[in-house]
Amino acid sequence: MSIGIYPQLRRPARAAFFLVVIGYWLTACSPSVDPGPSVLVSATPVATVPKATVDTRVSIAGFNLSALTRHAVQVYRIVYQTVDANNQPVQASGALLVPVTTGGLPLLSLQHATIRDEADAPSNYGQSSEAYTFGTVLASLGYVVSAPDYLGFGASRNLPHPYEHAPTMARASLDMLRAVRDWCAQQNVELNDKLFLAGYSQGGAATMALHKMIEETAASEFTVTASAPGAGAYHKTGFTNYIFGLNQNLAFIDNYLWVLDTYNREYRINRPIGQIIAPNNTFTIQNNQLTGNFSRNPQQLFTAQFRQGITSGTDAAFVNALRDNDVHDWRPRAPIRMFHGTADDFVPILNARNALAAMRARGATNVELVEIPNGDHFSSVGSYVLGMYFYVNGFN
Repeated sequence: MSIGIYPQLRRPARAAFFLVVIGYWLTACSPSVDPGPSVLVSATPVATVPKATVDTRVSIAGFNLSALTRHAVQVYRIVYQTVDANNQPVQASGALLVPVTTGGLPLLSLQHATIRDEADAPSNYGQSSEAYTFGTVLASLGYVVSAPDYLGFGASRNLPHPYEHAPTMARASLDMLRAVRDWCAQQNVELNDKLFLAGYSQGGAATMALHKMIEETAASEFTVTASAPGAGAYHKTGFTNYIFGLNQNLAFIDNYLWVLDTYNREYRINRPIGQIIAPNNTFTIQNNQLTGNFSRNPQQLFTAQFRQGITSGTDAAFVNALRDNDVHDWRPRAPIRMFHGTADDFVPILNARNALAAMRARGATNVELVEIPNGDHFSSVGSYVLGMYFYVNGFN
């Protein structure tokens, strides 16, 4: 069964990532704060999953979680108000998974990894979505799970997905939390005071961006207990300089083209494609699918002028866009534990190492990095999942 963690994720790694289920996030907000007008538009019941059915989804990668699950789960499709990259109002959606129980419950924000198919959006609750598998198990363990689609999927599927655009990933996730909080208040679902954030790959970058946005703009509404991003591209500027310094084929280059296409559009740079990629290279992105005929070697794919403009800092438009998506250099109040494979050839570990160095340089003593020896982007998933479980468990 595919769970949509990453488009190229091999099946065993996808299965391993399902274990992320066990505990890693517990989130919360203060009910005494007046957050202003509600962003909640609607909540539509999608499914009720008995505990016995949950248990059929928990024997993954040789690890059985059925002894840990406790509750049936109610699933809702949440539609809510947020804004796009230009601060224009738009409706977005996500999955809300609620354990059938009483008492104060932790709220968990689950940021999904890269998906390309609409069917994999959390709000659709398809069998290949992360919400269907480990999101459901997390809810059965006793967490209210908020799983945003991000823009470009679900209710906003007619928009192009702003791939790896930190501000919209964070804002869509934050407004989803607000909508979930409002729904819980309306339905008398009591939330406790714990908030954990987590996600892997694109979800790791989204988690870091969300943590930063909450502490900088929404601290009166939410208090993060801890976050644990995995294998995220936190330092877009450093990552780009790394790419442009390589002279070899890169397996992830199509994802990077998607990133550049997003920034070219969302920051209204509107650079002609012929000024970015060299002759004899073509690509098109439609419905989140990239097609074309292009080299995977950055020296042959991108024009020398474009590469030089980025690495020298003279291409102000793109350099500023990259910097706007750097979420590695800030001082968090709540603890962060990053996880990253040392042999990750999709999202190199320089992202996590640079984040650790930058945060500690700002005086943060609550930031850690767990390096997974010889782990690549896919083989590290299982270690990330288990590490997350023990990390979050320590806050209970």
